Amino acid sequence: MYTLNNSQFACAAFLWPALVAESASEIASAAAREFADLAIEPQPQTTRERQWTTRNCVALELPTVRLRDFSMAGEGIATLLCAPFALHGSTMTDFAPGHSLVAALQAAGMRRVFVTNWRSASLDMRFLSIDNYLADLNVLVDELGSRVNLLGLCQGGWMALIYAARFPDKVARLALAGAPIDLAAGKSKLSELAHDTPISIFRELVDLGGGRILGQHALQFWAPHFPDPEAVRALLQSPHAIGSTAFRRLESRFRDWYASTLDLPGTYYLQVVEDLFKHNRLAAGRFVALSRKVDLSELRCPLFLLAARDDDVVAPEQIFATEHLVDPRCSIEKAVAPCGHLGLFMGKEILARIWPDIARWLSH
Repeated sequence: MYTLNNSQFACAAFLWPALVAESASEIASAAAREFADLAIEPQPQTTRERQWTTRNCVALELPTVRLRDFSMAGEGIATLLCAPFALHGSTMTDFAPGHSLVAALQAAGMRRVFVTNWRSASLDMRFLSIDNYLADLNVLVDELGSRVNLLGLCQGGWMALIYAARFPDKVARLALAGAPIDLAAGKSKLSELAHDTPISIFRELVDLGGGRILGQHALQFWAPHFPDPEAVRALLQSPHAIGSTAFRRLESRFRDWYASTLDLPGTYYLQVVEDLFKHNRLAAGRFVALSRKVDLSELRCPLFLLAARDDDVVAPEQIFATEHLVDPRCSIEKAVAPCGHLGLFMGKEILARIWPDIARWLSH
């Protein structure tokens, strides 16, 4: 049976249960066993929001998202971090002192930084689709002056790319980090299993959640055991020794973040799985957003692509293929970080060494 390593476990949950089995038949039997138990004994929902590290305020609140404002004194174009809307919350972008992407961008001189703080889906949100989230993202951009620098992280990367292609005049610069864009360009265990798992399995799981993917069910099913201290230390690139007071505090903070999950609308979830991960429609030019086909070849804004060298969730080729999908006149910068997937956003060394260059590029 395939198991997750420390570079995979957070983002990969978006496509559970494909990650707990090696074949469709094994997935089906595992799902039948585990979710029968979950259906009989529903787990309590843990959807509380973890504390943010950096001082901020809510600039705008919509049913699907809060616009978090981390701005300091100063003017200029806003940079909007499009966080992933997956199993865990947007506090990934501002996890802890020394492990905060927001703080790293600020330290590099960025004055106007905002984050999409996606909200857990309530029962009446179960039919919301990607279009609903793109429309609300558009409202946030308009709130920030109708033109932003957009930074898409992980699952937020494909959303940011779709938005930039759909509204090209509203995005000055676009950076993507660890984002699955062209699933056919490279192989990862995640993309292979997502492709091989029958869509009927995912639909059954949505039905079990009453039209939603319930975060606590997902967490219990695919990763019921908290990662061991060594995995957490490696992921966060912490200099503190395991067992030290400083590391125990950091591990406790990670444990709290890890246990706090989001529920996802079933319609949105199935659309992502089927259209993006199984059929690769965005890269193939067959994805429709807000009633228009998304043509990535029309994207002309400067583009920065950041991949993780040891990423088993998103192969570097899957994000770097974006270069060949956009207009050839698009100015493109690329970088590879020596880490796993979550290390891109939480790793102490990566935040200190890689992100200042991206911040300067965004501020250019």
